[in-house]
Amino acid sequence: MTGKTMRGLRAAALTGTLLLSVAQGFTPAFAADPIKLGVLEDQSGDFAAATIGKVHAIQLAAEEINKAGGIDGRPLELVIYDTQSDNTRYQEFMRRVLQRDKVDAVFAGFSSASREAYRPIVNQFDGFAFYNNQYEGGVCDANMVVTGAVPEQQFSTLIPWMMEKYGKKVYTLAADYNFGQISAEWVRNIVKEHGGEMVGEDFIPLGVSQFSQNIQNIQKAKPDFVVTLLVGTAQASYYEQAAAASVNLPMASSVNVGQGYEHKRFKPPSLKDMYVTTNYIEEVDTPESKAFVAKFKAKFPNEPYVNQEAENSYLAVYLYKQMVERAKSTKREDIRKVIAQGDVCMDAPEGKVCIDPKSQHMSHTIYLAKVEADHSITFPKVWADIKPYWLGEAGCDLTKSDPSAQYTPSNPPPKP
Repeated sequence: MTGKTMRGLRAAALTGTLLLSVAQGFTPAFAADPIKLGVLEDQSGDFAAATIGKVHAIQLAAEEINKAGGIDGRPLELVIYDTQSDNTRYQEFMRRVLQRDKVDAVFAGFSSASREAYRPIVNQFDGFAFYNNQYEGGVCDANMVVTGAVPEQQFSTLIPWMMEKYGKKVYTLAADYNFGQISAEWVRNIVKEHGGEMVGEDFIPLGVSQFSQNIQNIQKAKPDFVVTLLVGTAQASYYEQAAAASVNLPMASSVNVGQGYEHKRFKPPSLKDMYVTTNYIEEVDTPESKAFVAKFKAKFPNEPYVNQEAENSYLAVYLYKQMVERAKSTKREDIRKVIAQGDVCMDAPEGKVCIDPKSQHMSHTIYLAKVEADHSITFPKVWADIKPYWLGEAGCDLTKSDPSAQYTPSNPPPKP
């Protein structure tokens, strides 16, 4: 796809809807009606740096599938809207794709606030949505499939490892909305369970880019490491400011680097000794990962980074294809019968992944990525096949009931 074509696609997405029969020009002739996928992602605004790759990944997967004959002989057609990092746009466009565009499934959302803004609308119109993002966990909703990693996969591995290596005094710096607040609760609980001490917590409103007071708070508290759960372009300013103030503390995160590739965007050594648990980043050094990055950048040569959300979005299209072909239907109730069998799996760039039938979340390989002083990446530890176990163990079982709710460690599902 040429740069001129990409600019045209971006302009169309920004101004409204984009119906994209991917691989146009060399797609096999299809007699059957298309399967429509709505794509609601932030291609502009504060989150765009981390999310444009999600759209590209969906386009790549759809093109590959169409070139190979589609889904049971039906082409994939993408209906793309730019949600502009604005929750009201998610609500507006979710209604549009479900009511007017009549899509069969929707791939939607970066922030947890955006997901919670559109999720009631998906439930209202009995839609079927994929949330392909790392998040704070807890959504038990039969209308949702979540392919991103969750706290029991990221924090339950990361925090004990950091406490053993660096010490038990922990400070959390988190975005002040549901993602940051619930993630901080997970960190707090795990630190306590492992005999540690929370020496401070700061919650930062989205869009804030000045951290002088927070840096002073951290220096006064003298933690052994800082958990950074910062979201968006503005909040990423913390890293250079902390480096300039010589904070010089190890950092731990479930969200940074793997999403916003801050180690590429900021000059070394701003992110030195940042440790991140992620299910994928482009530095993963396996043949499968290298092949994925190569074909991604062959199609999108100006892509700055292939992050975990891009991989999640790419494999989600293939998982949806498998579900529809096995169900021989695009109806949600038929697809959920396939999910309930417990064997919806695929070999992804990160490794094998499977959908858990109780929670409709996904298992992952979890990579502990360390940012070195020159901002290169090493992997001190890899955990294979970590299940999204918390919701199921806590009482969520979508094969039996659908509460359409989000739970937290302090507000778990009611026991049957």
